[in-house]
Amino acid sequence: MKRDFLTLKDWTTDELKEMIDTAIRLKKENKNNVRHHLLEGKKLAMIFEKPSTRTRVSFEVGMYELGGYPLYLSSNDIQLGRGETVKDTARTLSRFVDAIMIRTKGHDIIEELAKFSTVPVINGLTDDFHPCQVMADVQTIFEHTGTYDVKVAFIGDGNNMAQSWLFGAAKFGMDISVASPEGYECKPEIVAGAREVAKETGSTIELVRKPIDAVKGADIIITDTWASMGQEAEKEERKKIFSGYQVDKALMDATGKKSYFMHCLPAYIGQEVTEEVYESEASIIWDEAENRLHAQKAVMLKVMS
Repeated sequence: MKRDFLTLKDWTTDELKEMIDTAIRLKKENKNNVRHHLLEGKKLAMIFEKPSTRTRVSFEVGMYELGGYPLYLSSNDIQLGRGETVKDTARTLSRFVDAIMIRTKGHDIIEELAKFSTVPVINGLTDDFHPCQVMADVQTIFEHTGTYDVKVAFIGDGNNMAQSWLFGAAKFGMDISVASPEGYECKPEIVAGAREVAKETGSTIELVRKPIDAVKGADIIITDTWASMGQEAEKEERKKIFSGYQVDKALMDATGKKSYFMHCLPAYIGQEVTEEVYESEASIIWDEAENRLHAQKAVMLKVMS
């Protein structure tokens, strides 16, 4: 039976921790030039309706290092961009490849793709969720702290990253506090779903308005761009709305402890984060970026082998 990787809520805590363990092991072996062609002969279709640096490079290099073949498909390369249905695209690609990764807009698109695909589908990003990024984030946190017992503060838009982190924190038993402006909160149904998961792991989920309230006692402060891809027309308006949500040194100090800064990138220095924080010793964004490769290799191994 195929397993899709659409959101973290679809996987058990034990399964997700197993993937993190695999990612850490693969990373160590990679540093020692140990290569495992565990997906030799396997083919991955990578559909990009939204471009990306880290997602494309990590999946493409990851498949290469695992001995498989990555096939890049932009909207201009396949009929999906010319009106072919998602259902027919799924049924066609399933005859050629062993898995499909898609980076797209509406989450309904990836759900339909998974419904009609006979091979596993991996979420490279939708407007609602970005689970692969959170897996890399969790790996990075565990590497730096040695534990999942941490508090995460997410500052900014209640977007796909914040919503993915609600499930990430809940599944891994982390506490999380999300600070967002009025009208830019995480979707209520997603918050409710994450809180149900949190009951099983003992995680606490808190939604607040002020960043200063979110960061108290936080081990990790995470933020994201104020205007995501597709929101360019709102950029100037969002700058005004989110002006009080910048991660600066004062906010980092307000945790009252040694804390780390994370960002999924790309970052806009001087907006969601100051250069002082971005370039500080507290910033672990480059480990986070590198871990996209290792975490996604672990995800691909889980669903494809």
